[in-house]
Formats: sequence, structure tokens, C-alpha cells
Amino acid sequence: MKKVILSILMILAVINSGHSAENDWGKTGHRAVGEIAEEHLTKKAKKAVEDLLNGHGLAYVANYADDIKSDPEYREYSPWHYVNMAPDQAEYDKSLASEEGDLVQAIRKCIEVLKSKKATKEQKQFYLKMLVHFMGDLHQPLHVGHASDKGGNDIQLQWFNHGTNLHRLWDSEMIDFYQMSYTELAENADVLSKAQVKAIQKGSLLDWVYESRKLAEDVYNSVETGDHVGYKYMYEYMPVVLKQLQKGGIRLAEVLNEIYS
Repeated sequence: MKKVILSILMILAVINSGHSAENDWGKTGHRAVGEIAEEHLTKKAKKAVEDLLNGHGLAYVANYADDIKSDPEYREYSPWHYVNMAPDQAEYDKSLASEEGDLVQAIRKCIEVLKSKKATKEQKQFYLKMLVHFMGDLHQPLHVGHASDKGGNDIQLQWFNHGTNLHRLWDSEMIDFYQMSYTELAENADVLSKAQVKAIQKGSLLDWVYESRKLAEDVYNSVETGDHVGYKYMYEYMPVVLKQLQKGGIRLAEVLNEIYS
């Protein structure tokens, strides 16, 4: 009986690890986005966030939107983690979007609730946690990828001679290989001038969507199905991953600063 239970636990561990890797930056990446955002919050926004999260920081809640996926009560939020656009689609069109919602609608909903004077503290807590995660997802380019290949999930690759896919490679494989904690990633983010930070903050939500969309096309062009990738790919694209994590944190802070201005 003990052997049976152990086997079941091992199978579940494999399933859960694969699921999380295919759906977001991975826990480390999302926490890094939250940690970076903390450094760019105004005093007023930081106080509001601390009050709402009962003293916890943004990194602490950064993976909440993934953690609740196992609960059927929250299944309706699954499509909120990504937005698919056709390769020849120049602009986001809500009429062509999923009726179940998408990443653009999700972020807008979070902002709406956090600004609302009628929403309860519990509702605002929930949508703040979701916003932290979704702003991270927005900057993982394959969350603004093609529906036809499930954001790169169907593009099979070999990463240092073990099987993976393009989406998972960008979600977590490169970050895990880098072997830095989320605090180390945040502490070692590029030192930027005020002008550089303002340039990253500039633009609307859709501007940021289109930026990730453009990067997604570069990512698609970086490999072909069946490719073996490793050190060279890591050398070329890990700096891009780090830049996206930093942009996600800076823009998350900008959104929160505007909400609590």
C-alpha cells in the first residue's frame, strides 16, 4: 500500500510541475516581477498595497492566480492568463476575443475593481492578487502568442537533451537554468536612469500588448519544431527574459501608482 501511495504522489508531482511550467513565468519569475514592482511604488501606493494585503508584499501573492486553478470555483478565470491574436491581426479587437475573457479584459477588470469605491476589501484583495500575476503574464511574450499552437505549447523542442516546448522554455526552463532566486533576480535587475524608467512606463495597456506581441513573433522565429537548444539559446535570449521581468515589475508599479494616486 505504501508503494502505491508513493507512486501516486510521484505521478501527481510530475503532473503539477508540468502544469505550472506551461502556464506562466513560473513561480520564480512572477515573484521577481512583484519584487521589482515594490521598488517602484510611490509611498502612497505602497501603503495602500500593504494595507490591502495585510502586510504582505507583491511577491508573496504573485502566484495566487495560478494557485487557484486547482479549485473548480475559479475555473472561469483560466482564459484570463493569455490573449491570442491571429498572425495577421494588427490590433486587439474585443469582438474577436474569447467570450470567456482574456488577458486584456482581465487586467482592465482588476483595475476597475481596485478603483471602485463600492468594491469590498475582500474583492479588492482578490483582484490585486490577480493583477500582480496578470501583469507578469503580459510580459511573457508567448502569452500574447498564436492560438493555433497554444502560445508555443505545441512547438516541441529539446532543451539540453530533454523534451520541452517553446512556451515552457520561456516560462521557466531558462529561468530555472539561470539558478537565481526571485530576490536575486530583482536585486540584479539593470540599473536604470529615471528617463529609462519613464520610457518603460510610457504607453497604454494595448501598447504593452503590442510590444509583447512583436516580441512573440521574434520568439517564434528563433526556433523550428524539433530543434535542440541549449547554451547558445540561453546566451542570446536570457537577457531578453530578464528585461521582460523588469518591464513587468516597473509597469505593474506604474499601474498601481496610478490607481492609488
